[in-house]
Amino acid sequence: MPATACEVKVLAHTVVAPNIRLLAVTWPRADKAPHAGQFFMLRCWPDTAAPLLSRPISVHSWDESTGTLEFLYEVRGQGTRLLAALLPGDTLLLSGPSGNGFDVAAAEGKIAVVGGGIGTAPLYQLVRELAAAGKKPDLYTGFRDEPYGLERFAPLCGRVHVATDSGKVGYHGLVTGILHPEEYDLVLCCGPEPMMKAVAAKCEAAGVKCLVSLEKKMACGVGACLGCTCHTASGAKSVCKHGPVFDSKEVFGL
Repeated sequence: MPATACEVKVLAHTVVAPNIRLLAVTWPRADKAPHAGQFFMLRCWPDTAAPLLSRPISVHSWDESTGTLEFLYEVRGQGTRLLAALLPGDTLLLSGPSGNGFDVAAAEGKIAVVGGGIGTAPLYQLVRELAAAGKKPDLYTGFRDEPYGLERFAPLCGRVHVATDSGKVGYHGLVTGILHPEEYDLVLCCGPEPMMKAVAAKCEAAGVKCLVSLEKKMACGVGACLGCTCHTASGAKSVCKHGPVFDSKEVFGL
């Protein structure tokens, strides 16, 4: 499905945690409805102004009944600092939805959804779609210190497990310390690459399929520039066009 560019209006913009923002906008193209794992390119500054590139941010939630699209993102650099200054009523340019997300229709059996830090952002739409299809997953999350955003997941999941590096909440350690892939038929994962590689390795050892959502710096967002190319078992592929969701065996060489 080709990406569509639209100027959209900010409905709400809230602080969820330090450097974490939840941006809600209108999305007028119901015929271009996003799905779990897809992303948009966001821009609220002139084409001639820095930074040169728009910012790719995954879909946190999409409500077709209200036309509301949400993005949960981390303020990291110049582009996201400009986005963080947006107020209700302001406008920005969205291009999308882009990429191949999670295939919810093909997800069968007992499912675990695993996220690390801001990698939990696209997983909310994922569990919404799974729950709507009658497939209530278990959720495993890892954070450095204080978890955020999990209250929205709870009604949609069977069990919610939390691990923190500091031990402040839940299990003291990495999320891989509480995940037992052998208990599941499918694991769906998004987070820092080292975490996803560790999850994928545990899944491989247990003989369980694992799908991962990769993050790469992107320029065009449609696969034209090859700036987000990754190496896979079947050759070089663009994360924005062929992904961001891949079978872990394909991208991690397991």
